[in-house]
Amino acid sequence: MSKISQYFSTFVLIRGFFIALLSSAFIYLHAFALVSPALNTLTALLALALLLKSNRKVWFTSGAFIALFWFWWIGLSFIHYKMPWVIPFVILMLMGLYGILFLGIAWLSETLAKQIPTHTILIQYGFKALGLLLLSTIHPFSFDWYKPELMFVQSYIPIDKFSFFIVLLSVVFTLGRNSFFYLLPLIFLFTPVQKTAHTLPSTMQLVSTHTKVEEKWNPQFHAQQFSTIFQAIDLAIKEKKTLIVFPESVFPLFLNRSHHLLEKLQAKSKEISIVVGGLYLEGNIPHNSTYIFENTHMQIASKVILVPFGEANPLPDFLSQWVNRTFYDNAVDYQASKEIVDYTIDGTTYRNAICFEATSERLYEKGKNGKRPENMIVLSNNGWFTPSIEPTLQKLLLLYYHKKYGTTIYHAVNMSKSYVIP
Repeated sequence: MSKISQYFSTFVLIRGFFIALLSSAFIYLHAFALVSPALNTLTALLALALLLKSNRKVWFTSGAFIALFWFWWIGLSFIHYKMPWVIPFVILMLMGLYGILFLGIAWLSETLAKQIPTHTILIQYGFKALGLLLLSTIHPFSFDWYKPELMFVQSYIPIDKFSFFIVLLSVVFTLGRNSFFYLLPLIFLFTPVQKTAHTLPSTMQLVSTHTKVEEKWNPQFHAQQFSTIFQAIDLAIKEKKTLIVFPESVFPLFLNRSHHLLEKLQAKSKEISIVVGGLYLEGNIPHNSTYIFENTHMQIASKVILVPFGEANPLPDFLSQWVNRTFYDNAVDYQASKEIVDYTIDGTTYRNAICFEATSERLYEKGKNGKRPENMIVLSNNGWFTPSIEPTLQKLLLLYYHKKYGTTIYHAVNMSKSYVIP
């Protein structure tokens, strides 16, 4: 313990904590509806400057505290498995994982810089900046929610990789040459924040549900839940809506095996198109799926990218079986669909996405028509992680992809507010 305390001095811990605080400010400002593009721009630039100027010890503590501020909520799901004692271990594991990741970038940068005969501090900063530029391509256990450039998603700086490269280059030269003159290129990146009204088409209804996890998967509550769903459909029909969208797994059963519910949904689809989340059993293989009903016709689109550990275990088989047996009551992993699905309702084509996968790059790739999705319908269940910042971070990631690809996103959510990102 004495050696650990010597390695992590008070200065190292405070500096790392402060860098992480600046790197995370945009999330918490948004969570409390205090969005300020100017403040977000300033805190992000300060975070990058302080981090690039720090040594490997500070990089470790910065990475650890960033993981804490961004992802502390991940362990909350264990509350629903009656194992709250697991939460601190999950948090420590995440802090250690990202701490080591940041430490590796700093160590490699400092080591490579020393191999260059004309080694200068500018070169070392440059290597560290390159590490940050590439950091969003590193996905521990397929979890890809950490993107350093996400700090600029509600700022005056664009979020594309080229803009982030210019930002890092400007900060590197500002620090290396000790002159603010090198920040001038950022003027050319300046992008005014456009305030677009987040309004739905008058004929579409996005449903928000507020079903707790324990009630959602308890068959005793299903009759009441399903009755509420059909009441919402009837109200939408009465209000002359042509499309109603429900959150992920509002039917927490294998809907394709429930013929009574299918027949009822197909009958309702004569008057309104319905997009609803439910489970799908293909032989003995379970899927997390979207059911699309239009004029009595049904289409099923299953999830392509599964949540690490939550839906599919990314560990080797022998460890995966132990984890599922120990923590998930011998639950069987879902299976991912091989193909991304686009479906058309009333002449408009939507990319199907279910919760976690909507925040992944793959869901925005070109479809069979050779184009990226113009519209996406996302179904989510945030009940596993609320109350927390998870819905906020999810929304910021969706905004990030909207800005990057121009996709209009319609998001129906359980346990948080539904919304559209136009």
